[in-house]
Amino acid sequence: MLMAPTKPQTMTIGRLAKAADVGVETIRYYQQRGLLPVPMAVGAYRHYPVAMNARIRFIKRAQELGFTLDEISELLRLEDGTDRVSIRRIATARLDQIEQKLTDLRRMQKTLRHLVGACEHTSQGLPCPIIATLAASTVAAP
Repeated sequence: MLMAPTKPQTMTIGRLAKAADVGVETIRYYQQRGLLPVPMAVGAYRHYPVAMNARIRFIKRAQELGFTLDEISELLRLEDGTDRVSIRRIATARLDQIEQKLTDLRRMQKTLRHLVGACEHTSQGLPCPIIATLAASTVAAP
């Protein structure tokens, strides 16, 4: 009777990096920041629990949503999910920052759209107003 090969319980940093689709340097950086533990060396190598793959993926997904590494550290501390108030506080603060950025981006879009239109409709003998506006100390909203 053939036995199915068992999955390893641990892996080297290189295998972990490959499994998590990050570089070895990223894992070391996360360790320096306290996001990942540094396992004891066994012989010449450190052996990482397979569960570290899920932790790295958690960090990467949180970064994709705009969380800072400090916020991610706090979320990891709360990873059992029971302190909903703290988790919501962190997520709400991130959401507020995203909404502010969107407001700022919409303002910039409106201003640039106005400047491009003004440049397009300025007679050929006059300079494009985009340069003059950018040279001014502040950019006035249309």
